[in-house]
Amino acid sequence: MGMGAMALGSVLGEALTAGAADVSDLNPLAPKAPHFPAKAKRVIHLFMNGGPSHVDTFDPKPRLTEFHGRELPMEHLGTERKTGAGYKSPFAFKKYGKSGIEVSEIFAKTAASIDDICVVRSMHADVPNHEPSLLLMNCGDARLVRPSMGSWLTYGLGSVNQNMPGFITMCPGGYPIQESQNWQSAFLPGVYQGTYIDTRHEEVEKLIENIRNKYVTSKEQRAQLDLLKQLNLEHEKRRQNDAQLEARVQSFELAYRMQMDAADAFDISHEPQSIRDLYGPGVQGRQMLIARRLVERGVRMVQVWHGEGQPWDSHDDLEARHRQLAGECDQAIGALLQDLKQRGLLEDTLVIWGGEFGRTPTVELPTPGSNAGKVNGRDHNHHGFTMWLAGGGVKGGYVHGATDEFGFKAVEKPVHVHDLHATLLKLLGFDHEKLTYRYAGRDFRFTDVHGNVVNEIIA
Repeated sequence: MGMGAMALGSVLGEALTAGAADVSDLNPLAPKAPHFPAKAKRVIHLFMNGGPSHVDTFDPKPRLTEFHGRELPMEHLGTERKTGAGYKSPFAFKKYGKSGIEVSEIFAKTAASIDDICVVRSMHADVPNHEPSLLLMNCGDARLVRPSMGSWLTYGLGSVNQNMPGFITMCPGGYPIQESQNWQSAFLPGVYQGTYIDTRHEEVEKLIENIRNKYVTSKEQRAQLDLLKQLNLEHEKRRQNDAQLEARVQSFELAYRMQMDAADAFDISHEPQSIRDLYGPGVQGRQMLIARRLVERGVRMVQVWHGEGQPWDSHDDLEARHRQLAGECDQAIGALLQDLKQRGLLEDTLVIWGGEFGRTPTVELPTPGSNAGKVNGRDHNHHGFTMWLAGGGVKGGYVHGATDEFGFKAVEKPVHVHDLHATLLKLLGFDHEKLTYRYAGRDFRFTDVHGNVVNEIIA
């Protein structure tokens, strides 16, 4: 159902012919100016759903080796499941770039661009559970129905390409936990919801169902849509301009226009072999390359999930799982950063990497029905974790904040998820307290009543 889209193309054409002064009054996804000049114009959000371990990726903790198998000399923080002694990282860390930032061996190709990356090592959230943490990260609230980041962004900025959705979310194999709530528009008009694409498929017809009409010509299809539009508008007027009906009408129009642009955008065979080799084989290489092609064509926000469910949720066999998962995406992420930079896109494209939380520095103890008796994984950790940002006006080659000496809790310059959201909006040209939408008698915003801009990470 993710084709919620734009105002009627023919109505726009009539308005322009009549000399309408402001197209944005008719087209909710027409490009709009932010509050002030923006450093970033578009966003690619790389979501490692399930929760990657920060102490095994971008936040080295050598003292864990010293306390491996021993109780940590610190307060025991609340976690989702029972945990035991300290658990050292099975991966080696190395300094990269002129900045000398340490990164795990499993993300060596991403680390080649570390001088363009801002590593935020002091993130924290609210609870150690996937569902509320996913909603907090995506929608700014852990419990209540709220619009997603991509919905707020397209509401505030519109979209450059009127033949494509402004907000596209890609997840191979199916939905993540919390499914389409992660890209919902909630009380914002349906035009701003995310369009879901299952990137396990390679053929355009499977990626986007019914993208090509095999039965009627384009002219005949336009005539059918014109009649359908007229009937739907009359139906809508009798129901007090219901927003859901309007979104349905707009979805038909967008689907028609997408036949021109979408098939090309998702077809990576048009790329030179050297570029396809740069991104590497497999699903991750393909969807990262598609992400670049989408933002290049004016899509405002692209969210790239690692896979269905919660693949990074390594309660056991952490070494094997993290090595496999990083092996699937490291080359593609490194290629994306390199490719964006060489095309001049990284400067105003904000790339975000991370999960909904991190993982404990302690080993998770097996409980009945979990872990198959294994003691080689980590539990969820919302007290402290890492995310990184690149491009879009962030300070590259910079580490912000820190967790404690074992990586359990953010202790230096802590950054809550609300603070991250406020900062992202500033990079995109918005005062997070003023980007609001009136609903149910109050003005809502992405950061609710929270959030402080972290100016130190802005270049």
